[in-house]
Amino acid sequence: MVDQDEQNQSDKSDHCINNGVPNGYIPDCFGNLEIVFPMGSRGLRETPDNCMYLCAYKTACLKKAMSGSKGIDVREEILERGEKAGVIGFFERWSKKKALSREKERVNNLKI
Repeated sequence: MVDQDEQNQSDKSDHCINNGVPNGYIPDCFGNLEIVFPMGSRGLRETPDNCMYLCAYKTACLKKAMSGSKGIDVREEILERGEKAGVIGFFERWSKKKALSREKERVNNLKI
């Protein structure tokens, strides 16, 4: 006899793929950085309320959006703001930007 918890886990795995995104349906906006993490009116990126509170895919979607080359650009923006605010020093920023540059190059080479 199958334990109820095992059955529930089985049911979840039958209906889900990576990061809880259900099989067969992915919203058109899924992973689109400019829709799910757009630049706000104050010059900072913000997740829209519809994504934050109403979307069941928000975590997987934001991970997907931030995993591409545009996501690397966002992380570079964060580094720039950190340096201007005095939170991060020149050498730390340089080191992180170099790592992001390598990652962007790797991502772009995967697309080819």
